[in-house]
Amino acid sequence: MAGRRATGDTAGPARRRVPPEQRQFNLILALMATEQGLTKQDILSTVAGYAERADDASDRASLERQFERDKEDVRELGVPLETVDQPGAEGDTRLQRYRIPKSLYQLPDDIEFSAEEVALLGLAAQVWRESSLSEQSRRALTKLKSFGHAVEQSVIGFAPSIRARESAHDPLAEAIDRRRRVSFPYLKPGATEPELRRVSPLALVNHEGRWHLHAHDEGVDAPRTFLLRRIVGAVRIDDVEARAPRPDEAARVQRELQEVFERTTATVVARPGSEADVVLRNRAGTVVEGEALIVRTTDLAVLAEELAAFGADIRVVGPDAVRDAVIERWRRVVSAHG
Repeated sequence: MAGRRATGDTAGPARRRVPPEQRQFNLILALMATEQGLTKQDILSTVAGYAERADDASDRASLERQFERDKEDVRELGVPLETVDQPGAEGDTRLQRYRIPKSLYQLPDDIEFSAEEVALLGLAAQVWRESSLSEQSRRALTKLKSFGHAVEQSVIGFAPSIRARESAHDPLAEAIDRRRRVSFPYLKPGATEPELRRVSPLALVNHEGRWHLHAHDEGVDAPRTFLLRRIVGAVRIDDVEARAPRPDEAARVQRELQEVFERTTATVVARPGSEADVVLRNRAGTVVEGEALIVRTTDLAVLAEELAAFGADIRVVGPDAVRDAVIERWRRVVSAHG
């Protein structure tokens, strides 16, 4: 698991990205393999997932931030990752050693998983590996592996997956990790041509099943939140240091999106018993007032696209902009089919 020049996190176009769970698994194994522990320098220079970037001085700060996040993620798994001070040099982070005592990290004697149980746990995590539950599922897989269980899809024979991330997600996550600016073509609602945006990415947030990027738009020198589905081309990571995010950036953006969600509504009447009626009636935040459904959203243009897909089963009462947008989409369908 350890050693130089294996596969590593992306720090340039020639490197293949190591998934976070694999890097953290490597870290756990390395720390369990030593009694005296490893210094930060030992880890960054020898453990796969870090070692590939250790020689890049310009990337050092990002690499150390990644290590600090990995430490916290590993501890959240329940792994007893200890920090040991060098005698006489207490508090000196360069000399501190990290270790995982084997005696403190093992399954209780009365807990065992059969091969089928391990396979099912792995399958459950694989199903959600790219959805809003991906972080928890990655951690679950990492913990199973670190206890010595092989988590293989082949035991089941197949592993369905639910894809819930746009292609822009991973390069934006990488840019946030490396604290680099990005540029991408963005198609605003109602526009026919995309605009090139150059931003400092600050946080990726999933709200009501959609991914958003909160960033500082360098073109207008102001914060903006972008819907990932409107990024219509490749995300380019620039070799320019981005602005630093504020503490709890993602949580703050979540609150702001929820506030928008609470106050942005459309009123719809759906044919009773239709798919539209079932879906919209059970949609998060929907309020039923007689035959009318008050549907909440963070983006009226996206909602118009969803409503148009229901065809004649819905009637949009208001606002006018949503009703007009739905009718316009229906007209385009008619035109496209002659």
